[in-house]
Amino acid sequence: MRDKDSFRPAPRPGPPSLTDALPMTTDLADALAAAAADTGGRYDAAGLQELLEGVVAAPAALDDREWMELAVPGATDAQAKRLHAAKAAVAAARRPAGPKPTERLAALRGALARLDLDAYVVPHADEHQGEYLPARAERLAWLTGFTGSAGLAVVTADRAAIFIDGRYTIQAQQQTDPALWERRHLHQEPHEAWLAEAMPNGGRAGYDPRLVTVAWVEKARKVVEAAGGTLVAVEENPIDTLWTDQPPAPISPTIVQALDVAGQDAREKRAELAEALRRDRLDAVVLTAPESVAWLLNLRGADVPHTPLPLSFAVLHADGLVDLFIDRRKLVPGVDTHLGNEVAIQPPSTLGQALEGLGRAGKAVRIDASSASAWVQDRLKGAKVDVGADPCALPRARKNAIELEGTREAHRRDAAAVSRFLAWLSREAPSGALDEASAAARLLEFRVATGALRDLSFDTISAAGPNAALPHYRFSAESNRRIEPGNVYLVDSGGQYRDGTTDITRTIIVGTPTEEMRRNFTLVLKGHIAISTARFPKGTTGSQIDAFARRPLWEHGLDYDHGTGHGVGSYLSVHEGPARIAKTPNTIALEPGMILSNEPGYYAAGRYGIRTETLVVVQPCEALSDDTRTFYQFETITFAPIDLALVDAALLTPDERAWLDAYHAKVRDIVGPQLEGEDRAWLEQATRPVG
Repeated sequence: MRDKDSFRPAPRPGPPSLTDALPMTTDLADALAAAAADTGGRYDAAGLQELLEGVVAAPAALDDREWMELAVPGATDAQAKRLHAAKAAVAAARRPAGPKPTERLAALRGALARLDLDAYVVPHADEHQGEYLPARAERLAWLTGFTGSAGLAVVTADRAAIFIDGRYTIQAQQQTDPALWERRHLHQEPHEAWLAEAMPNGGRAGYDPRLVTVAWVEKARKVVEAAGGTLVAVEENPIDTLWTDQPPAPISPTIVQALDVAGQDAREKRAELAEALRRDRLDAVVLTAPESVAWLLNLRGADVPHTPLPLSFAVLHADGLVDLFIDRRKLVPGVDTHLGNEVAIQPPSTLGQALEGLGRAGKAVRIDASSASAWVQDRLKGAKVDVGADPCALPRARKNAIELEGTREAHRRDAAAVSRFLAWLSREAPSGALDEASAAARLLEFRVATGALRDLSFDTISAAGPNAALPHYRFSAESNRRIEPGNVYLVDSGGQYRDGTTDITRTIIVGTPTEEMRRNFTLVLKGHIAISTARFPKGTTGSQIDAFARRPLWEHGLDYDHGTGHGVGSYLSVHEGPARIAKTPNTIALEPGMILSNEPGYYAAGRYGIRTETLVVVQPCEALSDDTRTFYQFETITFAPIDLALVDAALLTPDERAWLDAYHAKVRDIVGPQLEGEDRAWLEQATRPVG
């Protein structure tokens, strides 16, 4: 690290801290004092309380001792007991609650009136445009009650609408009050147009510039101004003022992703990207996607659910130096040494000043079109701003040999856990006693038993019968359904391991399938095989091969309304850009080392759903390549049985039957030695030849 200052907790922006508002009971004070004494002067009671508030705001880890490295490295059992007591006391303390859920919309309207605003936009987003948000950023859920992963609300003086996509139609109906909220389709009914129509002529529409992209501002401004209104950036989010018990920013341990799994030293990555900046005549790039910061500096964290990210920003300069904007309290011992003296650790609150400094100096600065907020661009006034691609995105997607071998090992480990689960399911499901929640919990137990699981890579989709017809279904207490004989059961799940990220979907029949189920499952399988066996020339994009997966379904008048494949990170995001396999046009060519999912499906609304998913790696195809041309192919790295009870072998070609048999033979080779007894016997039967 370049900054050699002594440790000082970084200031935290936002409304008054929990420390200011938490009632200091005797139990809380005693617990904090006892634990603070173990920190060796690193924290006093007040400082430890602020740390623990951030720890409580972070997602719960499978190992509840990891966070202790931030306070008492190498804590003894007695010290751990005192730290646990202090954390529990902090978690039990409560700030005064803000408006009741039914009063929040009215409270926001009052705040807008005080700000002289006629409308306000509330996206489901944080400062990084991330897929998963920290609890502090769940403003849309606080305001509306809707907890889906995509959506947006617009509020005016007399109308309010929530915009959600088709995945969340039912959920929005369950979670939002129709007397308060109009429900609109996120894509079919553009919210910008609704806003322009709903606000008065000459009205002022506010937005938080930290939570929207530059492209959103440009589009919204055109629509609003065309309707005679004005779009206004609001520096202090009014929801943060009203949300008095809003969690603080999360604090989880930021650790080093060691070279034996990262495969490339962070200094080499910085040097390569700095050279690219110089070629493009850029002075710096602002990295606003935490996954890019994590990849570049070989760091990992746990600030958001299911993705091992330390929330942070960075500025990479053309000389290879980096300014890393991160709460220093997150760094476990040794991280600063790993970063070295060419990485300056800065408080997050100073990011704006740093950007303004680049602007005053007239620097040429790249910002990422997909993750940089309008606030970032606003702070770069005076700079030559280049809105383009994140320079980390492609190198991050092209996994090196060490990352690929680690990912293969993670999948071999995960394959055994999934196969044990499927064997268990085959024995237990026919009784009708299982439900979606209990099945998902048992699958988690099998993954935890590997001893290597860090987290799930996303919330498990455990869906029975008609629930399986919802591609992105998440079970809840209200929707949790029994897995009964005759049901199709779809389970889409994955794990985060230090050496790789997994994502697998299997569709299982409980009992006897109908002929329609078998036909449609086999059509999906044919599409899956078509992707698995595809060979394509260099320069091919995912959108050019997407139809391979759909053709068998199209020939029967069927289709599915989601992409065929997404990129997957190396102990990073399970949904990683920039490459994908989808109908939507994509200019990013598939390149060796990229990991993508292969997951065609079919969904019979209200009855059942089918999806078969494995992960594949783009590899050179030596058989078709020569001095004049280069071809690629896919290597399948996910191994678990495909339910043969749902396969109509008569619909498969000889080559497709040969592929299925070869795939199952490899499943036996990889998974078989990891299983014993009845699980091993089940595997032998589940992977029997069909050819």
